Amino acid sequence: MIFRAIGLMSGTSMDGIDVALIETDGETVAAMGPSASYAYAAADRDLLRQALADAAGMTDRAVRPGVLGEAELLVTRRHAEAVQRFLKDNQLSPSAIDVVGFHGQTVWHRPEQKLTVQIGDGQALADATGLRVVYDLRAADVAAGGQGAPLVPVYHRALARSLGEGGSIAVLNIGGVANITFIDRETLIACDTGPGNALIDDLVLARTGGRYDADGALAARGRVDETALTRLLAHPYFEQSPPKSLDRNDFRAHVAAHGGLDAMSAEDAAATLTALTSATIARVVERLPRAPATWIVAGGGALNPTLMRMLSTRVAPARVETAADVGWSVEAMEAQAFAFLAVRALSGIPLTFPGTTGVAAALTGGVVVTPRAKAKTA
Repeated sequence: MIFRAIGLMSGTSMDGIDVALIETDGETVAAMGPSASYAYAAADRDLLRQALADAAGMTDRAVRPGVLGEAELLVTRRHAEAVQRFLKDNQLSPSAIDVVGFHGQTVWHRPEQKLTVQIGDGQALADATGLRVVYDLRAADVAAGGQGAPLVPVYHRALARSLGEGGSIAVLNIGGVANITFIDRETLIACDTGPGNALIDDLVLARTGGRYDADGALAARGRVDETALTRLLAHPYFEQSPPKSLDRNDFRAHVAAHGGLDAMSAEDAAATLTALTSATIARVVERLPRAPATWIVAGGGALNPTLMRMLSTRVAPARVETAADVGWSVEAMEAQAFAFLAVRALSGIPLTFPGTTGVAAALTGGVVVTPRAKAKTA
């Protein structure tokens, strides 16, 4: 059965909400519909950053310390507004949509403690939009001993099958954290590789007040501090084999202690952090059965020419393309993936696998909710 599904993604870069529509049976993608991105206001981003800080050290995923309760209300409200605006902008009736896949905002991720926290009230979103919602898609995997991330590899595999190409492919998403899916026929291996854009974004915000390094221009004007890069690459995470996953802020203390960025110009610091992202992606090749022949890159990092150039150099002679080069979406792929995952959850088919999250056996997940009837008023 083909479902029309909307996927929602508010990623680790915290720049806004991506919305995408696909038609799928949860195994193949019948059609890709429209997509859009709705930016958070500066005040929203400030609140989410404070929520990340207040979430540090959480041991109970049900509690909401500090501003987390306020942030959860904000996340839910902004997602409802995004869905409503998306439907209006694309002249879609809610009755035409079968399900919404709602990721929420990750604020704390500690799978070794069987803990992952995504804020966002799925039931409230269903009530506000009048649509069936699938949310909390990581929790079942983490509870079963998996990493809970990355979740998108099964969607990457569905897309890769449509290419009809032989040989091994790496689908790389560079958001706040970078993650890879290695696909070779039915072999599926995935992990978070290390920092994506998060460290670069934080640096740019601190040094210039900007949201990100637009077009990689800041890094392009700088020089990589190779000595600092070597120190940063000594982090034990980079020696671990897949599957493995990260929290957005896992490397902040490491970089502060060993990066020496305060002594660098903004340009050199940006260049060094961009080199760190590319180098940690390339190092994953050592942990794969074979080097990918082709890399297909999505996420905000695909729009950074400096990062793409560094990556191409490090993984040569492999071919490096953007998702757009093969007819996919650079910016909407993760939102599409959560639409795809929602349909799989409705059908009770697996979202995660031993090779993607380390869970013992293929596992489905997610919580399905439908809109509650509104009380009648006299």
